[in-house]
Amino acid sequence: MLTWFTSTLQQYPEIAVMLTLLFGYLIGKMRIKGFTLGTVTGVLLVGILIGGIHLKIPGETKSIFFLFFLFCTGYGIGPQFFQGLRKDGLPIALFSFIVCCSSVFFCWAIASLLHFDTGTTAGLMSGANTCSAIIGVAGNTIHELQLPDARKTELVNQIPVAYAVTYIFGTAGTSWFLSVIGPWFMSGSREKLIAETKAMEATMSDAVDEGEENIRNAYDRVAFRAYVVNEELVAGGKTIAAIEKILHDKKRALYILRIRRSGDLLEAAPDMMIYPGDIIAVGGQRAAAIASEALLGKEVADSALLTFPVQTINVIVTGKDAINQPLKFLAHHPALHGLSIRKISRSGIEIPLHAGTVLQKGDVAELVGIQEELDKAVAMLGYKERTGLETDIVYLSAGIVLGTLFGSLSVRIGNVPVELSTSGGALIAGLLFGWLRAVHPRYGYIPPASQWVLTKLGLHVFIAIVGLTASEGFLQGLKEEGITLFLAGVVLSLLPMVVALVLSKYVFKFHPAIGLGACAGAHDESAPLLAVQDALNSKVPALGYTVAYAVANITLTTSGVIIVLLMHKGG
Repeated sequence: MLTWFTSTLQQYPEIAVMLTLLFGYLIGKMRIKGFTLGTVTGVLLVGILIGGIHLKIPGETKSIFFLFFLFCTGYGIGPQFFQGLRKDGLPIALFSFIVCCSSVFFCWAIASLLHFDTGTTAGLMSGANTCSAIIGVAGNTIHELQLPDARKTELVNQIPVAYAVTYIFGTAGTSWFLSVIGPWFMSGSREKLIAETKAMEATMSDAVDEGEENIRNAYDRVAFRAYVVNEELVAGGKTIAAIEKILHDKKRALYILRIRRSGDLLEAAPDMMIYPGDIIAVGGQRAAAIASEALLGKEVADSALLTFPVQTINVIVTGKDAINQPLKFLAHHPALHGLSIRKISRSGIEIPLHAGTVLQKGDVAELVGIQEELDKAVAMLGYKERTGLETDIVYLSAGIVLGTLFGSLSVRIGNVPVELSTSGGALIAGLLFGWLRAVHPRYGYIPPASQWVLTKLGLHVFIAIVGLTASEGFLQGLKEEGITLFLAGVVLSLLPMVVALVLSKYVFKFHPAIGLGACAGAHDESAPLLAVQDALNSKVPALGYTVAYAVANITLTTSGVIIVLLMHKGG
């Protein structure tokens, strides 16, 4: 039975790839006391185990999947990357770039001191910085060097060895460091930083009296309620517009949507008069609605009044009137009358909803309201995110073709060929095509679900094939450099984070919570961000994460070329 199974995998290696994904994902997602190995590492280790039966898989197969991964990665972060190069995002972008450059320097210094070969150094850089893309970029660059084929294979096979040894601490170690040591370094203690973060949230929220919660909580919880209007509110006669102004002056983002008068249901209009005894349907912040009952009147259960079509849509922010505007601007803009924001995401990360939160190009806002009001909002904010399932294959393919052609262009510095490589070209093309999609939303639609599949499947199939084909040299490499390599990974993971903390506090002088988010972004990993947010009980660190992550993703990926050339030249 075992002989049949082995021969079948050797004859049909595609089965081995799927088997590697199956068990790699299962192992990578297992939680032991809150710790997970990670799906990339799980797939790699399972691939190495199965690869012991000596499978032959064409190298071009993994390259194709890797190109999908890189292009969709760039496509997803393109708007935030170019936003980071603007004046407002430039400090965090520069901060992230410096931290990543320090990591390249430390990697080269550690590898030179310990006499690591080029493949081991590239894997060290990849694992310690949790940037899986370096595996492919560095491998492609090694294949371009003027070396015997056997030596190239040996070096390429060392990359996943070093990656597997250093990745776990690169994720878990930096998460611990930034969430435990980070707050102490930035503010003296975690408790003090929590207080500073809450103070910052209060400033951004512009919270008011009478028990109203801050805007983050209010926007998170949209509600529609009915009230019998009291005489004090409409004394002297007031229109809907006048009542809404009273509410907004009290920082209550509430809107009157319908009216019941003498049993009849009426649609609201700004100049419509409201009289005592009218029942009004109010929509907006749940906390504001609760806190406003004494002002509005007695709440009643009027199901017919509250039965009207309400939609939830996602809008991608590209409008000139919305970009770089704080959220408090939205509450008073006529185009957003009657709407509530449930959440805002930036580069896939939910950011805090406070009055002072500034919208950036490419942000995704989830809006709740009636169709007519939503149409006005979309025209001002940007464009409605499509909900279809069809990917623009022409756009996707054209981007990868142009990117790989550009990346294949080569120049020589001495005897060393230098090129961006097809993988680097695909990443750059993804950035540009993602940005173009934000500017011209009619074209180039790749649904979020498709982006997720192409990114995750592309990377994990690539890693699976790497593991399956690198199995032979893995144990030998681990035996030769195991503990030394692990300790080198610890040093390389933490040194750039020390540099990041110092830069954040003393050079760029970010707010401590935002600075910790930027440190996590510069490490190209979401796990430290989640750890920091959990430690501070706040989403504020996400404001520093997104631009830093976009810049780090590009810088660290292209560092795969740089570190190979540095080590090759040095060797």
